[in-house]
Amino acid sequence: MKQFFLAVCTLGLLSGSVWAAQPIVLQARTAGDLAALCAADPSAPGADAKINFCHGFAQGAVDGRLYVSGDKKPFCLTAGTRRADTMREFVAWARAVPANRDMPVLDGLFKFFGERFPCK
Repeated sequence: MKQFFLAVCTLGLLSGSVWAAQPIVLQARTAGDLAALCAADPSAPGADAKINFCHGFAQGAVDGRLYVSGDKKPFCLTAGTRRADTMREFVAWARAVPANRDMPVLDGLFKFFGERFPCK
């Protein structure tokens, strides 16, 4: 009986810690904000959500640009472009120059894509 009681208490403590997780606020107003989300330490709490937000935001921006760019494309992704690699490059680009970090998120993302994947 004592072992059963200890097992129930242990399970209760473990499940309580799982459910007691703090909510994560995910938003990116600047290129630096997005870069910080993209650069989340994979072992840190909430990292999956941050990295998934980063990749999803970038993919949505790429897909959305098809509808708003008109005749002039701001960038041209190449065959074999890998999202994870590209977003790591974006993090380095944003961190390298303070002005890049301070840009509105879409302006910064599209500037990076334009520099990295110019249309020929």
